[in-house]
Amino acid sequence: MIDIDKIIREAEALKPMPQIANKIMSIAENPKSSMTEISDVIIYDQSLTTNILRVCNSAYFGLPKNIDSIHQAIIYIGLEQLVDIVLMSSGSENFQGGQEGYGLDKGELWRYSVLSALIANDLTELKGLKDNHLIFTAALIKDIGKVVLNQYVAKGFEEINRLVKEEGLSFGSAEKKVIGIDHAELGGMIAKKWEFSPRMVSIIENHHKPQDSLEASFESSIVYTADTLCMMMGIGVGADGLAYRFYKEVIDQLDFTEKDFQKIMAGFSEKIDKVEDLTNLN
Repeated sequence: MIDIDKIIREAEALKPMPQIANKIMSIAENPKSSMTEISDVIIYDQSLTTNILRVCNSAYFGLPKNIDSIHQAIIYIGLEQLVDIVLMSSGSENFQGGQEGYGLDKGELWRYSVLSALIANDLTELKGLKDNHLIFTAALIKDIGKVVLNQYVAKGFEEINRLVKEEGLSFGSAEKKVIGIDHAELGGMIAKKWEFSPRMVSIIENHHKPQDSLEASFESSIVYTADTLCMMMGIGVGADGLAYRFYKEVIDQLDFTEKDFQKIMAGFSEKIDKVEDLTNLN
């Protein structure tokens, strides 16, 4: 068994999401807030402003004119998408390396995380939920634990893989048996350390087993479903991708139709190449 305290100390070395992300998410979820409140927070962060304008002028949005200010960005792409870009820009740095232990090359985990968050956003809109930024952010950073556990999974992969194949364990269960903690559990600890809400922590802790989420079971199910759709499209399928449990009852409770899923997947296949612009924020 590996020293868990050592792993937790290594997790503390991650660069936390800046407070501006929490602040903007809080403003955006307040129905009484205005566009000016959000833009006034952003414009004083030079790096964030630069990233936002670069993405707004990218092929992903394909706008008819160049965007030169945050106020223009809000007008052309809307407040909701602007907030999503802020959250992506705030969370990207930790994910840019490779996670060889999980079979993911440099930048691949971040690309998958962005795609998963965008799909979660589509699912949220279909259900008419109000907590879209909470769900988007949770889907975006849910695998932060992999960044820390990568080296331990690499060392213990042979045994983890044996437990999956011979004993029928899910990858998460095998990961925990070999290392002493799994990436979802560690991710929840990191989110708590970064002072995210109990609901956010619960979603991240339970993104592979949403039925165990006490604080945010419905939101956890949305994130789980987005993850499942990613796997169905072959996105983010690393060494562990096909070794998790599929819970049909979780997806059924959301009451999505097969047509809903087909629409989301078809729409995503049209713009997946353009998502590269969103994954190169730094």
